[in-house]
Amino acid sequence: MQEHILTTSRTARYFTVGSLEEAAELWIVCHGYGQLASRFLERFGPIADDQRCVVAPEGLSRFYLTENPAERRVGASWMTKEDRLHEIDDYVRYLDALYDHVATGKDKVIALGFSQGSATVCRWTMLGAARIDRLIVWGGEVPPDPDLGERRAAERLRHARLTLVFGHRDEFFTPKIVAATEARLRDHEIPYELVSFEGGHEIHPATLWKLL
Repeated sequence: MQEHILTTSRTARYFTVGSLEEAAELWIVCHGYGQLASRFLERFGPIADDQRCVVAPEGLSRFYLTENPAERRVGASWMTKEDRLHEIDDYVRYLDALYDHVATGKDKVIALGFSQGSATVCRWTMLGAARIDRLIVWGGEVPPDPDLGERRAAERLRHARLTLVFGHRDEFFTPKIVAATEARLRDHEIPYELVSFEGGHEIHPATLWKLL
């Protein structure tokens, strides 16, 4: 058996809240595993206005969350371990295309990733072509790849003002993982800000307002 690779186009969807035409500040927020962009975006509605628009792209792989035919709830994923390098390339190109479509004329672009989306926005920042002015990694880690020792990736991460956000009761992004992430960043002289809150694996409204 021989594996073959074919590149093909995909139809992707995204959702917005706030004035995309008038806003000077653009937030691009990437959801976690099993979430849909529309539901995830609801958490950011309160911060959107005429001058701040929030855009939520949806992962390219959708699936049923339950086997119960009466529910058939759907979620989306950015990638899995299967054929991972091609999936990373696909979503980096997708997010670059989205950026080109929505970020023209914006004074400031903030990328926020939650949970699985945190690795997504980190890889996009380091591997993509988009100019990210601020990078918020919420409830997730800076992934071990790309190599922070690689000059271009490290420079792009340094340019994006990096903020790590975690809840003290987060069962996934635990204090041990936070400490390991901080150690890697310090080893490679990547500046960052650490913000914590009393909560779990969630977008905490008061903390979101604090980040503004």
